[in-house]
Amino acid sequence: MSTSLDAARPETAPDKDSGFRPAIHFTAKDTWLNDPNGLVFHDGLYHLFFQNNPSGNVWGNMSWGHATSEDLLHWTELPVAIACDEREDIFSGSVVVDHGNTSGFGTAEAPALVAIYTSAFKPGTEYSGTQAQSLAYSTDSGMTWQKYGGNPVLTRGSAHFRDPKVFRYEGGGDAYWVMVAVEAQQQKVVLYRSDDLTSWDFLSEFGPANADEGEWECPDLFPLALDGDPADTRWVLIVNVNPGAVAGGSGGQYFVGQFDGVRFVPDAAALAAPAGLSALPDAEARTEALQHCLWLDWGRDCYASVSFSNVPGGRRIIIGWMSNWDYANELPTSPWRSAMTLPRELRLVTVEGSPRLVQEPVLPELPAGSDLEPGDPPFSLPDAEPGSAQVIDAEMRLEGEGLVEFLLFGSRDGAQGTYLRYDPTTARLTLDRRNSGNTGFHQKFPSVESAPLELEDGLLKLLIVADHCSVEVFAQDGRVVLTDLVFPDVRSLENRLTLTDSRATLLKLAVSKLA
Repeated sequence: MSTSLDAARPETAPDKDSGFRPAIHFTAKDTWLNDPNGLVFHDGLYHLFFQNNPSGNVWGNMSWGHATSEDLLHWTELPVAIACDEREDIFSGSVVVDHGNTSGFGTAEAPALVAIYTSAFKPGTEYSGTQAQSLAYSTDSGMTWQKYGGNPVLTRGSAHFRDPKVFRYEGGGDAYWVMVAVEAQQQKVVLYRSDDLTSWDFLSEFGPANADEGEWECPDLFPLALDGDPADTRWVLIVNVNPGAVAGGSGGQYFVGQFDGVRFVPDAAALAAPAGLSALPDAEARTEALQHCLWLDWGRDCYASVSFSNVPGGRRIIIGWMSNWDYANELPTSPWRSAMTLPRELRLVTVEGSPRLVQEPVLPELPAGSDLEPGDPPFSLPDAEPGSAQVIDAEMRLEGEGLVEFLLFGSRDGAQGTYLRYDPTTARLTLDRRNSGNTGFHQKFPSVESAPLELEDGLLKLLIVADHCSVEVFAQDGRVVLTDLVFPDVRSLENRLTLTDSRATLLKLAVSKLA
């Protein structure tokens, strides 16, 4: 398929009707989106491809939408990049810059962008009822795409073989492409290698392990230096699961371990259930182990997170789909439906003796905000403002057992609001959206999310990003993350901090606005 940049849509405008369209999270102008696909940096632009229904705002007609950005916050939506047709739907995948022209689609001087995507073949076609991996390529920096004539390039005769993430592996004097995909209903990650992106050989498989009571989807595999030490590199494997995530429905888990170019081996400390939760003897054991799996996000609305390739400086930046398959098709927005999370830069740090991911939202240098002087609680924060997101940066030292409570998007009469609470007696951080506004569109939407959060020396650090229809919380410098959608009344703008611990010391409280 060939498309023209001349038809580019302008940057998504605020939703004038509902007030829910976010200011700094990507949404399609007037259609449905879900999984981020093909995240790549090339020629000064970040490219975000995504699962898209070009014809409506519910799931269907799966194609790759496309948007670009210079700063990861302000996006320009372009025409559909790779469209479904009478033969196939275009499911999730990835994009690489073929610097060595291994595929022959470009040149050494002008490498092609190569998309590796899942073909979901339709009835009546040669591969009817199966999912296989196919290629498309671009020789104009991602603006137009041509499907490869030899598709599919990898098939297993499976109905659930999908979501290829491809990267260049270099080790032991050798270099080749590695594909990480899934057999979704077998809860397995399958790995392949290729020299030219068109011919693939099986390497190994991983799974089931940890959360395995739903389909596995959208894997990613990448190296990170532990505690910033390049001599101590570990590998992180992201595996999304639907349903069966810690907050219910869909969510993202990860494993930390080693990859030798053939096989991924997780650290023992990354395994809460080495043979999978489904292998445990009873519901109580499964519930306990679920809490000890490694989760990218403890909220309801972060799924299919994958990372950008080719980012300068070796930075590892992910974006997820900010929704949940429990209710995604029924979100109360129109004509658009669904948004992406903020981009998040990943680091790997030692936490209580084990490697763990921390996530920092990619934000510009924050404008001068309101530094609030400590006084008697509760502390009134600046109201939310239509057209901009709020970033609340708070630090406090807790000495007693009193509750910390942030009210977000609250109504003046107190009937509506989203509550973020930390309880020192349970050492848990909770996000309560049961009275956040419009919650009646689906019975599974009203919820309370909870994550374990141990403090060091009583210090609680919270970075909160509230953007019209979402709340993202990064606690303890991103060691724990919670993401929830909310749909408040347009007049519910009040924000407030309450401390019931009289001995608590407020060290920092600043509020900034971004648009």
